[in-house]
Amino acid sequence: MQQKFSPAFTSRLPQVGTTIFTIMSQLAREYDAVNLGQGFPDFPMSEELTDLVNKAMRDGHNQYTHMNGFPLLRERIAAKVNHSYGYAPDAEKEITVTPGGTYAIYTALTAALQPGDEVIVFEPAYDSYIPNITINGGVPILIPLSFPDYRIPWEEVKKKITNRTRLILLNTPHNPTGMVWTSEDMQMLENLVSGTSILILSDEVYEHLIYDGLEHQSVLRYPALRERSFVCYSFGKTYHCTGWKLGYCIAPDLMMQEFRKVHQFNCFSCDTPKQVALANYLENTTAYEELGLQIQRKRDYFRQLMSATPFDYIPSSGSYFACFRYGHFSDLSDMDMAIHLTKANRVTCVPVSVFYHQGTDNKVLRFCFAKKESTLELAAERLQKIIC
Repeated sequence: MQQKFSPAFTSRLPQVGTTIFTIMSQLAREYDAVNLGQGFPDFPMSEELTDLVNKAMRDGHNQYTHMNGFPLLRERIAAKVNHSYGYAPDAEKEITVTPGGTYAIYTALTAALQPGDEVIVFEPAYDSYIPNITINGGVPILIPLSFPDYRIPWEEVKKKITNRTRLILLNTPHNPTGMVWTSEDMQMLENLVSGTSILILSDEVYEHLIYDGLEHQSVLRYPALRERSFVCYSFGKTYHCTGWKLGYCIAPDLMMQEFRKVHQFNCFSCDTPKQVALANYLENTTAYEELGLQIQRKRDYFRQLMSATPFDYIPSSGSYFACFRYGHFSDLSDMDMAIHLTKANRVTCVPVSVFYHQGTDNKVLRFCFAKKESTLELAAERLQKIIC
């Protein structure tokens, strides 16, 4: 009898399993729970934009487009960036369209890192960052944000800078906490990297989801920062079409050349008809200029609804997310609490400890409020009945 083949396979990511979003979404389906765990809207996207996709397909835009992105789309992105931040990147040399923001982050890290390079990461951190760094031979240097306001501890950052620091990874507006960087933060960062060869990777996928009259502090506003930065964006977050998996990266010419070397052998080219549609839709500046006010209304309504529950709100000024504390009424771990709420109250959220490499548990849960009012109302009604 022939022996069954058993591959000798050494994992590149031995500590990594299934993501928390997959786990909690599966649990939500199993218990028919209101899913406020994963960051996607449950309300419809723009009919005009979907009509433009259909038109693009009917007009014959169904084959490969340029590796770097549909040319008109890159031109419109450059115009949008100039409109938003007062800087016009070179559409030919400095913009690459990607299959989502997470892909752009991975590609930038792959282009930038050599084995042993250190990357400063602020925790809690979006779950792809650390695996992306380690699979490329980098060393994540983890710095916890101050709790509960989740601000940058700049004195700690200064201490962590070494001659091996290759890159600082920032995320504003921040996932999972909704914290946003200030102009003072940007000035601190600029002072910190001045005179060094340190690169910056700025995850700005929630750029237009910013509230309370605040202004998004993109690194593109700061010449001394953008000259050393990969900046990553997401159409899915801006236009409520997360399933499209389309985004883009902006970087200086020489850095983008290295980015594209990786990109061409991985994705090569992104979905053509959607790029054509987005190129035309970007002329409508109102669609993204008013987005913050639209989603802030959802945040404010969810906060109001949650005031009738025992959870304590932690201020969120950006993103799809708000975090709530519960340690004053339960000793359950945040993972156990998230599972309990899904099973007993049929509301799904995400425990914030999963965004820390060592599982730091401050008894905080993340909820996505980018949902229909009826969805938020049902979730809050169920959460009023919590029994622990």
